[in-house]
Amino acid sequence: MKTYPNLLFLIKKMYDPATLTQLCVQLLKKCGLSNNDASTTANVLVAAELRDIPSHGLLRLSDYIRMLRNGRIRANATPKVIHQSPSTLTLDGDNGLGPVVANRAMEYAIEKARVAGSGWVAVQHSNHFGIAGYYAMKALPHHMIGLCMCNANPLVAPTFSAQGMLGTNPLAVAVPAGKEPPMVADFATAAIARGKVDLLHKQGMPIEKGFVQSSDGNPSTDPGILTRGGSILPLGSSRKYGSHKGYCMAAIIDVFSALLSGANFGPFVPPSVAWLPLKDGLPGKGTGHFFGALRIDAFLPAKDFLSGMDLWIQTLRSARPAMGAERVLIPGDPEREAEAANAKTGIRLKDKVKEQLQSLCGELEVDYPLQ
Repeated sequence: MKTYPNLLFLIKKMYDPATLTQLCVQLLKKCGLSNNDASTTANVLVAAELRDIPSHGLLRLSDYIRMLRNGRIRANATPKVIHQSPSTLTLDGDNGLGPVVANRAMEYAIEKARVAGSGWVAVQHSNHFGIAGYYAMKALPHHMIGLCMCNANPLVAPTFSAQGMLGTNPLAVAVPAGKEPPMVADFATAAIARGKVDLLHKQGMPIEKGFVQSSDGNPSTDPGILTRGGSILPLGSSRKYGSHKGYCMAAIIDVFSALLSGANFGPFVPPSVAWLPLKDGLPGKGTGHFFGALRIDAFLPAKDFLSGMDLWIQTLRSARPAMGAERVLIPGDPEREAEAANAKTGIRLKDKVKEQLQSLCGELEVDYPLQ
């Protein structure tokens, strides 16, 4: 009997990760990227989809391509080292695609750590780079702890502010273990990631109170409020619930990502969406990132640390679940489990994202492979 291996993806509207990756590569190459740079970017975007972080997945491809085509991002960028010491390095991304620049920066951090015990890389003149956890996790195979942070366009209002001055400024830390899976913390320092707000807006759905506010600082349930001068609230939402802590975290990441690298900070970070205009006379260069890699055996024998992490993970997992909860999670559990499941069953895409992909295929004369 004849079989149809891809039938499951069609019936359930689930798509093979390899198909989505190849589609991204084809579209990006049409915009002037090399095969290697297109593959790097595609891998980051599809990794976000696999890990159930669609706010940083294929939703971003449209903006990447719009900015490549209108010259706001350089397709043939050549990142270059502008300063370094035995354990540190500053990289100028040459206004390239964020995933391309960030991937190289993390490789430099790992190379530095291999020699010096730890490696730290500050990046200027870059752009939106997708999920921060992707880069932190690159350190794991080397028995290193990986760290990644980035500033972003100013849509987050500091505590007591009615105006967006900082980005959602993500932080990711990946820690290897022995027999247990690694701990991977990857989160925005805002109450919600901008991409999730975008998804709700595209779907015409409201957003709960506590995530965004209007231009005068009043609570809003309209995810489209960001297009009318509104802003996202810091992690914690209000001073009463600790928004000053989320604000502090975002501020620290902004300093590490921009002030150490020479990138733009706070309200001067260039927008990572095509519909927002660029500003002139900015004090720095582009979006900033910061990466770190720490070699475990530079602190103590690797086997001791890995077994210690196993015990740490097992101890936290053994905590008694709260009423209504099935289990206690370790940071990274949901994403890791989603990645394993989605790799087998395929990736489900939002209709609006599929429409964007189909439109891009039409514009760039690429066959649309999704049904």
